[in-house]
Amino acid sequence: MTAEERQRQIVRAARRSGSVDVTVLAAELGVAKETVRRDLRALEDHGLVRRTHGGAYPVESAGFETTLAFRTTMHVPEKRRIAAAAAEQLGDAETVFVDEGFTPQLIAEALPKNRPLTVVTASLATAGALATSEHVTVLLLGGRVRSGTLATVDHWTTRMLAGFVIDLAYIGANGISREHGLTTPDPAVSEVKAQAMRASRRTVFAGVHTKFGATSFCRFAGVGDLDCVVTSTQLPASEAHRYSLQGPQVIRA
Repeated sequence: MTAEERQRQIVRAARRSGSVDVTVLAAELGVAKETVRRDLRALEDHGLVRRTHGGAYPVESAGFETTLAFRTTMHVPEKRRIAAAAAEQLGDAETVFVDEGFTPQLIAEALPKNRPLTVVTASLATAGALATSEHVTVLLLGGRVRSGTLATVDHWTTRMLAGFVIDLAYIGANGISREHGLTTPDPAVSEVKAQAMRASRRTVFAGVHTKFGATSFCRFAGVGDLDCVVTSTQLPASEAHRYSLQGPQVIRA
C-alpha cells in the first residue's frame, strides 16, 4: 500500500467514525505508529484532519460535512455545558435567532419557557423542539431543506431574515479562527448565517473547543463581528484570551 492509498483510507475511517486513533490505525494498516503519525501530519497540512493527542478527527470541507444525527453523538456533555452558558446570555431579548446544528438546538431547549419569546430558526429540529412551548412563538424560515442538517437555505430563507430586526442571534460555525473568522462548508448556509447576523443587534457564537483554529470553505463573519463567544474550558485560557483581543467577550463553561 502506498502512502497516498494509506492516507485515503485514514481519511475515510476518520469521516466514518468521527475520529481515528494512532495505535488502532497502525494495527489495522500493518505499519508503525510513527508512519501513521507522519500520515496524519501530511493530512493535516492538506486541511483534511486535525491532529489530537493520540489521533485525529476529520475537518469539514466543501466536499465533506457531518450530519445532524452524527453531531448528536459527539462531545455531548461539553455541548450541553456550552448551551447552558450561552442561554444565560439571553438578557432581556424578546426575539432570538437560533442557527442550525446540534449545539444551537441545545441552546434553544435551554432558553427560559416562562416568559414570552419569539424564536426564528432555519432548523426543523429546533422548531420541533420548541413548538409545544406555551410562551414561545416559533418562526420557521422557509426554503430548501438540506437533508444532512434538516435546515432551510437559499433565497427564500435569506429574504425572510432580511425583513426582521432580531435582538439576539445564536450562531454556529464549522470552524472559527483568528485569521479567517467564522467559516462553513456550504455557500448557501454561509449566506443564511451572514444574513442572520446582519438582522441581529447582538451575536453570540457557541461551539466546542475543536472548532477553534479550524477553517472551512466559506467565510461569513470575522471574530470581531461577534459580541460573545461561548465555548468550554477545553479551549486553553491563553487561546481564549487571544480571541477576546479581537473584540468579543469569551466565556469558557
